[in-house]
Amino acid sequence: MSELYAWLALLASVVALACAGAAAYMVVSKPKGSERMIEIYEAIKQGAKAYLSRQYKTLLAFMLVLSVIFALAVDYSYFLSHREGYAYYFPYTGLSFLVGALFSALAGYVGMRVAVEGNVRTANSANSGLKEALSTSFKGGLVMGLCMVGLALLGVTVFYYAYGMNPFLFAGFGFGGSLVALFARIGGGIYTKSADVGADLVGKVEAGIPEDDPRNPAVIADAVGDNVGDVAGMAADIFETYAVTLIGAMLLGWPLFKQTGNVAFLEYPLLLGAIAIFSTLVGAIVVRVREGGDPTTAVLRGIATTAVLAIIGFLYATWQLFNSLNLFYAAMIGVIIVVLLAVFTNYYTSYKYPPTKSIAEAAQAGPAINLIRGLANGLESALLPILIIALGVVGAYFLAGGGFMGMYGVAIAAMAMLSIAGIIVSVDAYGPIVDNAGGIAEMADLDPKVRDITDALDAVGNTTKALTKVFAIGSAGLAALSLLLAYIEEVANYTGLELGQLAEKLSLTRPDVILGLLLGGGIVFLFAALCMKAVGRGAFGMVTEVRRQFKEIPGIMEGRAKPDYAKCVDIATRTALRGMALPGALVILSPIVIGFVFGPYALAGLLIGSIVSGLALALMMANGGAAWDNAKKYIETGAYGGKRSPAHAAAVVGDTVGDPFKDTAGPAINPMIKAINMISIIFAGLIVTSALTLALA
Repeated sequence: MSELYAWLALLASVVALACAGAAAYMVVSKPKGSERMIEIYEAIKQGAKAYLSRQYKTLLAFMLVLSVIFALAVDYSYFLSHREGYAYYFPYTGLSFLVGALFSALAGYVGMRVAVEGNVRTANSANSGLKEALSTSFKGGLVMGLCMVGLALLGVTVFYYAYGMNPFLFAGFGFGGSLVALFARIGGGIYTKSADVGADLVGKVEAGIPEDDPRNPAVIADAVGDNVGDVAGMAADIFETYAVTLIGAMLLGWPLFKQTGNVAFLEYPLLLGAIAIFSTLVGAIVVRVREGGDPTTAVLRGIATTAVLAIIGFLYATWQLFNSLNLFYAAMIGVIIVVLLAVFTNYYTSYKYPPTKSIAEAAQAGPAINLIRGLANGLESALLPILIIALGVVGAYFLAGGGFMGMYGVAIAAMAMLSIAGIIVSVDAYGPIVDNAGGIAEMADLDPKVRDITDALDAVGNTTKALTKVFAIGSAGLAALSLLLAYIEEVANYTGLELGQLAEKLSLTRPDVILGLLLGGGIVFLFAALCMKAVGRGAFGMVTEVRRQFKEIPGIMEGRAKPDYAKCVDIATRTALRGMALPGALVILSPIVIGFVFGPYALAGLLIGSIVSGLALALMMANGGAAWDNAKKYIETGAYGGKRSPAHAAAVVGDTVGDPFKDTAGPAINPMIKAINMISIIFAGLIVTSALTLALA
């Protein structure tokens, strides 16, 4: 019976991809609008394609080299050990790694392309009213959501069958997705925030022109950044989270399968993924709005429908496979975590509540006080989400039964948390689509009612933006914890130690574990610093270029001359590609160096330290940045003097500082903590073997 459920996962992934194709067709079949709209759309399209093409060409060569290294080192070592009876050589990890990287890149590329196509068509659809504009923009986002979950589930399921049901052999699939997500988040974040900061500081603050004004030389680069950062980056990030969570759950189900012979422990995560896809398809259908209706209600209705249907499906599946509801209770913990994270994130980031209002109030005293208040708010906002996740992990562990079953329960909670990933990613991609649509409407000088409609749709994106970011961070934290447990289990397999004996090896009385803990905490801050520095360099170049154009090209401010948009796009592209190298090298090399030099237990400490500090720092940056952004928006509603007041100028500075917090460094920490864990799992056998030789284990 359980094998039937695994085939259901394969069917669900194919259905998701087919529906994504249908949604994409519906979007591109709509008209683009006027000649001026098409001109702007072509500029955004060419800029986005140029950046992703250069990024993916760079990554392809790097991924090919890594796949060969995995094939020669990890896979050949596996072959020599004849582990699990495999008596012939095959590049299991190298091949799965390459496919994972390609699938992750494909998810990002398709999502970005359809988002670009949806931008101009949403602006044109707004001429027909709110209903048509919401339908076009949400379908554009849905393509990315369905591609992401469909490709992740398809890849894991195919490798599961092709590799004889041994999840250790296709862990490389998750790492391939992790690396592409890492570079997509870093590069996309650097690109979008370099352009955004340059456009805001010179355009809004110095020149006093509104957002999305065609006189701003950085306006096209800013629009391109929304697509390569917020769309392609998010797609690769959640694809990777989905894939590594699936693999992590199956890795933790492996010892339970070996003990009991029940293959359901391996296939249960696949079944949960299938249920989530079918729930997402139903949830997407109910995202509808009447003319004059509230689009926020429509979007939240889709998310709620998806969650409720997924819970019902999880209940049935758990009882059918295990004749027990213990794992369902663990799954419910994951759903509860999502709800609570949404509540507390909304409190700390929405201008309806005191924390963000206090930041806006502080702007009256100037940029410095605004920055201090925003930083304090971000630091405070990290505590409750961490407490929720910590209690959720403990609850899932004990509700599932403790021991190996408890560790498996934690992974199932993470899988349940991702049950709404498809609809969440769809909503997240919808945000940049309507944001760009509003920009196109502004630059093409469309009827003001079009901008009113796109602004109403954009308000939905602003409401859900903080939720999607904290969802990505929370799911990344649980996924990383699952992978940490899988790494510990892998070390136990190679050392032959029981779980209790291994716990002694991970004691805080061991200096190597303490060393790993401290280094793990430290590298997260170094990683974030490298990302922030790259944005600073890019923003400096962008500000310099925009100022130069305003000074040297006469007639820009009067609308008589056209800015050199391509120059700003080129600056953002070059800065982003250069800025990826150091953070990426840090993530790849740090676990390998620590593991081989100090041993597997120091590496376990590194993983723990990176998860703890990474989760806290990512939450602080995401929430702090969102609060600065919404404090500015609150002032723009008329509070404290409104637009062009001293308070607004101070709030723009705060928002500018918060931009790389919430859109570059913070989101990039998500794939970072997962990638470190995945590479540790892949190299665990070699590290333990080396440590035994050197008496470090």
